Parts: sequence; C-alpha cells; structure tokens
Amino acid sequence: MSYICSEKETALREQIVRVGKLMYGHGLIVGVDGNISARLSKDRILVTPSGLCKGLMSVEQVIVVDLEGRKVDSTSEANPNLRPTSETRMHLEVYRQRDDVGGVVHAHPATAIALSIAGIPLADRMVPEAIVNLGLVPTTEYATPASEENVYAIRGLISGHDGIILRRHGTLTVGKDPWQAFVRTEFLAQVARITLILHQLGAGEPIPAEEVRKLLAQRKAFGFMRPGELKEFADIYGTSFDDQAGK
Repeated sequence: MSYICSEKETALREQIVRVGKLMYGHGLIVGVDGNISARLSKDRILVTPSGLCKGLMSVEQVIVVDLEGRKVDSTSEANPNLRPTSETRMHLEVYRQRDDVGGVVHAHPATAIALSIAGIPLADRMVPEAIVNLGLVPTTEYATPASEENVYAIRGLISGHDGIILRRHGTLTVGKDPWQAFVRTEFLAQVARITLILHQLGAGEPIPAEEVRKLLAQRKAFGFMRPGELKEFADIYGTSFDDQAGK
C-alpha cells in the first residue's frame, strides 16, 4: 500500500476487497452497485468508494470516514478523486444502533428485489439454515436510495434483525465483520430464490413449530438471537418459543 496502515486496517481492507469481488462475481451487484463497510475503531469506519465497480476495487481505494461520514484518511495515488459511498449514512446508522456489528453489506440481488416489488415476503420458515443464520427478514417501506429517507427506513428494523430487504432497492446485512455480513447476504439471496420457486410451484409447507423451536435454540447458542425475535416468531406461529429457545 502507498501509505501506512495498522495490521487490523490492512486485514479489513483486504476483506472488503475480497467481498466486493465475490459480490460482483456472484451477480449480487452489477456495474457500480452495492457498498461494503467495516468498523475500524470507535470513531472510524472503512467504506467502499462511490462510482467504482466493487469487483475491480483495490485495497488502497477503500476510504476511511468519521462518524459524520467525512473522509478522514490520507489521499493516495489510488484514491485522490474518490468519495465515500453515497449510502454512507445508512451504514453509519447501523453502527450507531448495533455495537455488535463490525461489518455491513448492501447488495442488489435481483430475485430479492423482485419479490419486494411484488409484495411477496421471504419464506422465512422454509429453510432451516436461514432461521439459524438470519432469523426473520423484514422488508422496509420504499425510500429513495442514498437519501436520509433510507436511514429512517432501516432505523426501526436494524436493531432487531441481521438481514433486511430494502423495498425496490436491495438487501442490507450485518455481521461481526464484512465476511459474515456477506455470508448472510448469500443466505438471503438463496432464500429469495427458493421463495420464488415455491411461488411458481404453488407449493411448500412451513417448518413445523417444534422444529423451529430447535432451530431457534441453535440460533441462541451461536449468539445470533436478536431482541424481540422470539415474539416475532410467536406471532407467525401463534405459539410461544420462550420455553426452550430462551428470551
């Protein structure tokens, strides 16, 4: 790199670049779509630049911003004219609300977007791995991308969920680092594809409540459970999950 970074920053930059290449290669973004971020310190966030293909990004092009979204890192030959992603405010809102989050991924998986436009919720209860790794995935109200409206749209949801559908816009997933957030993006995209196939087939039964209870216990054991999740599942199934899954 053309300027000095700590080992932690270098590792996070490399992880962001790797995730960007995978997102682009797997069709989760196209062109200059999508953005990725990582918590660097208490008051510094690494974010991808605006207007740059994430599949072609270099580690030097990742930008450091403060909690107001202002670029604060040194300019290098690789990034003299680059600006932080236009979705920086959305990422910062996640970090403000979630002390446990170290990475955020915003992608544009086509099937998930199509389902949100059609008003079809994800089949949360169809795929065991999704219940364990993602939990319930709500859909926001429509908000103009890269606007303050988008911040408001996620504000009431991100504290209790690790994955969100942004209506007509894409997905937002979080994790302990960008890699975990990316893995959750892939889970979400897969659930969206399965949901579409099930609607085309006109078939599919939800996982029985007793099996969901076991999966929620696994989710809790992995430390993935979010506040209010058990009540959301109880509202769907009409039965309590507190006894074995834990509050």
